[in-house]
Amino acid sequence: MKILYSCLSKSWGGMEMFAVNAVLKLHENKIESELICFENSRIHIEAEKKNIVTHPFKAGGYFHPFISLKIANLTRKENFDIVHTQASKDLWTLVPALKLIKKEIPLILTKQVGSFIVKKDLLHKWLYKRVTYALAISKIIESNLIETTPLTNDKIKLMHNWVDTEIFDPEKAQRKKVRSEFEIPGDELVIGMLARFSWGKGHEEFLHAAATLVEKFDKLRFMIVGEASRGEEDYADKIKNLAGDLSIRDKVIFTGFRSDTPDVLSSMDIFAFPSHSEAFGIALVEAMSIGLPTVCSNSDGVLDIAVDGVTSYLFRKQDAGDLAAKLEQLIVSADKRESFGKAARSRAVNLFDSKVLTANVIELYKEVNRKNN
Repeated sequence: MKILYSCLSKSWGGMEMFAVNAVLKLHENKIESELICFENSRIHIEAEKKNIVTHPFKAGGYFHPFISLKIANLTRKENFDIVHTQASKDLWTLVPALKLIKKEIPLILTKQVGSFIVKKDLLHKWLYKRVTYALAISKIIESNLIETTPLTNDKIKLMHNWVDTEIFDPEKAQRKKVRSEFEIPGDELVIGMLARFSWGKGHEEFLHAAATLVEKFDKLRFMIVGEASRGEEDYADKIKNLAGDLSIRDKVIFTGFRSDTPDVLSSMDIFAFPSHSEAFGIALVEAMSIGLPTVCSNSDGVLDIAVDGVTSYLFRKQDAGDLAAKLEQLIVSADKRESFGKAARSRAVNLFDSKVLTANVIELYKEVNRKNN
């Protein structure tokens, strides 16, 4: 099989990182795959660094007749068997392209982000009729697809995102490396979060919870991992200023973007996932795979991942006081941190491992390819 992957996004977050890694996993399984991406975007740069064949286009809006024509010619010339997009917005470019090709090429959509707009008008019915299957990354996204699109239940499949649990392995990660870099004493507990600087990720609640906790406990440090995407720089500055306003700037480490995520997570003792609304939560699964106990907001895709009282404590989303209270339960109990961490690692390996879930996607490719030939 030969797969044409698509993610025409200018941003750099979970969806874009997943698209790059998904193509790499297909390569590991000897499946030839190439990537349509937005020209000079971060995903374009990162994909080329990893020797992925890319086809960059400047397709920022919805209707791109000339780009659709180019994609049609590309698909026909390179004889792709399946087109798979990680972004529903790409359908506006891909569906017209595929309509120009006589051969019926299966089109798969992975729905990474929920929509609040009902898309059941005639134009969207035409668009989604061309979708062979839509893969929902969580139950909340599965429900969202049914509620907002004209897709029927038989065209929707639950297919979680994954992490490479062999890379995110507590036995391989170097805990001391990052702690030494930031001069964190061995007896300090590090509570961290990992997210790009974007409103709704819960940075404010995390810092307000931190301000509450430092009044009760001496040996705590808080770590915020991530960077601002294009256009989010002002928000990042606001969050850094908030740490100063709360008089905890000396207790908070802003690491910026890190490529050594397993080592960074391993340097933590507790992981917080305070996102207001998350379709899934790759960072949460990565933390669980490293064996971290977690405190997570009690909503949306988090509920597919974390188990309250087993791997995690769930708190009321956007409630900094409840977040602080749940973090405190882990701060005071080394036994709970250990038991939650072990259960988290086990759950990540059993349910969200890249090998298992990539194999499931490949089986789906084979199924649609057989039906098409």
